[in-house]
Amino acid sequence: MKSIKTLAGILALASGMAMAAYVGPDHAAKVTTAADAAKAADDTLVVLEGNIVRKLDKDHYEFRDASGTIKVEIDHDKWPAQDVDAKTRVRLTGEVDKGLINTDVDVKQVEILP
Repeated sequence: MKSIKTLAGILALASGMAMAAYVGPDHAAKVTTAADAAKAADDTLVVLEGNIVRKLDKDHYEFRDASGTIKVEIDHDKWPAQDVDAKTRVRLTGEVDKGLINTDVDVKQVEILP
């Protein structure tokens, strides 16, 4: 019985460690405008609020906020259940993807704002 309790404790501890992540000062660094995202370093966390104004190709769209526009990549499984058009205000969460020529945002989550 003691070994079962020990095993349960070890598993609980191990699962807690697996979910842990770095949350120091650099973790909180993120950009919140299209203009800042266009200038940010690769893999920078981005949370943008504005509108997706047009589709560019299969998974790429043009996002616009008060600061300007940026190209965003949204995979089909990231879209919410509701339809989104150019008048729908959204929050996009993702990270900057710097290429040799272009910078875009790889979107991990799309939220519709009220």
